[in-house]
Amino acid sequence: MRLMSEVLPCPALIVYSRPGCHLCDEALAALDRVIADRGRAGLPQPGVEVVDIEKDAELLRRHLEKIPVLRLGSLVLPLATNEAGIRRFLTATLDAHSTSAAATNLDAHSA
Repeated sequence: MRLMSEVLPCPALIVYSRPGCHLCDEALAALDRVIADRGRAGLPQPGVEVVDIEKDAELLRRHLEKIPVLRLGSLVLPLATNEAGIRRFLTATLDAHSTSAAATNLDAHSA
């Protein structure tokens, strides 16, 4: 059995935000710190895409009262306003993703 040493790809992390949202600015700063900590620990780091909800009427309707909102795949964290909550969300979603991707990778290479 051969283990692959390459870094497994992470799904993109979407941050729903809007201009002038101070909570969004604080969440993005906390997110930067959490991702940097994950990198130093050798953990998966998502690419981040910030989406301005004001550019899409449906996103504005859906997320206005819940921003900042993080979405990773099908999982969503509304009101992502503190570093500890963001850290837990990324740990739960990314570490589960990398574990299942690694298991799939091992299964494919052990056959």
